[in-house]
Amino acid sequence: MTHATSSGTLTTPDGTRIAHRTHHPAGDPTATFLLLHGLAGHQGEWDTLAAQLSADGHRVVTYDARGHGASTRTPATTTREAHVQDAVALIEHLDLTPVTLLGQSLGGHTAMLLAASHPHLAKALILIEAGPAGPAPGLPAQIATWLDSWPTPFTSLEQAEAFLGHEAWTRTLDRRDDGWHPTWDRTTIIDTVAELATTAYWEEWSRTTCPTLLIQGEHGTMRPDEPPTMLAHRPGTRTACIPGAAHDVHLDQAARLYEEISAFLLDLTFD
Repeated sequence: MTHATSSGTLTTPDGTRIAHRTHHPAGDPTATFLLLHGLAGHQGEWDTLAAQLSADGHRVVTYDARGHGASTRTPATTTREAHVQDAVALIEHLDLTPVTLLGQSLGGHTAMLLAASHPHLAKALILIEAGPAGPAPGLPAQIATWLDSWPTPFTSLEQAEAFLGHEAWTRTLDRRDDGWHPTWDRTTIIDTVAELATTAYWEEWSRTTCPTLLIQGEHGTMRPDEPPTMLAHRPGTRTACIPGAAHDVHLDQAARLYEEISAFLLDLTFD
């Protein structure tokens, strides 16, 4: 069954425009989700999962984080707090409470911080390849090296997909006379991880109280000691490892991801 979608733009107090999209179920929603993408990504990465959740009767909202996709490319600030406040503003603007927060990588980190600082907004938390570990002093340089490795302009979308690994990563590329260019601003993307280079967030993780599912890819990038330490802080956390998936679990193994999320939601229903 096809589902209806609607799009909009929210302007935050600092003037940042946040592009968002709502996937509507056929009838009254049984639950509401907010999906948060990772660094240098965009909300379209969630299209498959959003359609599945919407078909199950849920209202699903996705958005482009500041500095990403169709949102403001060079916002006034890229702090972790600014990212959290954007999500809070969207939740309040669209009246999503109580909402299940589902985020991958940087988006998962934002979701975790939101659940810690605004527990009344979060019904549940699903983290994909995301956690509180830090600091990571080499992260900005690592991200810079990755961005600089893109052989841009790409001569075709096929070349871009081959390099980036997934078709979804090509959807925000900008076509110009000489080929396909990324739409992100290099400085903005690197600045977005600045606080992760210097700070760990175990206190915030320990303050989260809602039911939580932590999903890793078999070949993901979380530190080996991070998930067990997360469990030590919050023993009730449910965990899953998706075979054959790397960091982009939602793109590598979309069907398996949906199965894990569905099982988690079923358990929530009976709690």
